[in-house]
Amino acid sequence: MSESAHIRVTVNGSPIECDVEPRMLLGDFLRTTLALTGTHFGCEHGVCGACTVIVNGDSTRSCLMFAVQADGGTVETVESLGTIDALHPLQEAFRTHHALQCGYCTPGMLMTALDLIRKRPLANDAEIRDGLSGNLCRCTGYQNIVIAVREAAKVIRASNL
Repeated sequence: MSESAHIRVTVNGSPIECDVEPRMLLGDFLRTTLALTGTHFGCEHGVCGACTVIVNGDSTRSCLMFAVQADGGTVETVESLGTIDALHPLQEAFRTHHALQCGYCTPGMLMTALDLIRKRPLANDAEIRDGLSGNLCRCTGYQNIVIAVREAAKVIRASNL
């Protein structure tokens, strides 16, 4: 039995302090300890992107990071984006442009897209496709996802979100 580690992390703007097992994955911490079940596990090898969250401003695979590695940092999950009554522009664009079907990859797509919008100019669809290339979707064929990201980027940048 291993000792637990005490961590302090800000998750979706809320400070959290708790003890975790040193080998607990960040995704498991989010889902089981904090009950933030929007983060999905797909492959558990960092390949599919379903578990993507933003850690200290960078999109990160939560299946490849231990919760203790987030100690002292900030984590943004899909739950930070919007609510049912007030969708974030990315969520609204995904809904409007039918950029999801089964929805399993959607949280990781949204968080990756948010990171891309914050960091890249996304001047054309090829740049969006390149930025999303680490996130796998088996349902949509990606075209509507690209359209949604392009449209959301315009809205987000115009409103300085």
